[in-house]
Amino acid sequence: MYITAVVGLLFFALVYFAFGQADITRNGTQTAADAAALAAAQDSRDQLKLEDFLDDLGNLFDGKPAETADGCAEAARFAARNDADNLHCDALTDGRWGFTVESRSSRPMGDSIIDGTENEHAKATATAVVEPRCSFAPDESAAPSEGGDDRESANANHRTPSPGKLVCDTKDWIIDPEKPDLLPDMADLFTVRLAED
Repeated sequence: MYITAVVGLLFFALVYFAFGQADITRNGTQTAADAAALAAAQDSRDQLKLEDFLDDLGNLFDGKPAETADGCAEAARFAARNDADNLHCDALTDGRWGFTVESRSSRPMGDSIIDGTENEHAKATATAVVEPRCSFAPDESAAPSEGGDDRESANANHRTPSPGKLVCDTKDWIIDPEKPDLLPDMADLFTVRLAED
């Protein structure tokens, strides 16, 4: 009776360990997918420069730029750093700026008492998006008018008018197209976060 009880306890301990080992592998793969998706979105954001979007600031700060950079190389690099392979990396097509990645554990779950798991790899997906921290307020006075006086004044000043300003939580930025080095970094203007698929 005592031996039977001990054997039973050992069996349940082994089952618990086997499932725990699988959970650890799955959790690690999910972490790798999360890191890969965030890396792809961040790299896509950081490759862009604000001065390249001065004619499309409205769409950019609505989170829908006309063109975005591919960050999937960074996704693969970060997946590898977390012991996973990057199976897929795709830009979102639902109107959001971001990426969805699928990662797979580099190593199988290993031998256990659960049949069929020794060669299985854990898989996980994650989505990360780029979202604006600020809004764009166009300068209405910069719009062309019908009067000739405004055109003559603009020609006399020989300056490219500001398209408007960026309204952020802590500071407003007046955009000066002739001084792009004074524009904030994209990391100051856009945040990256995990999101639902």
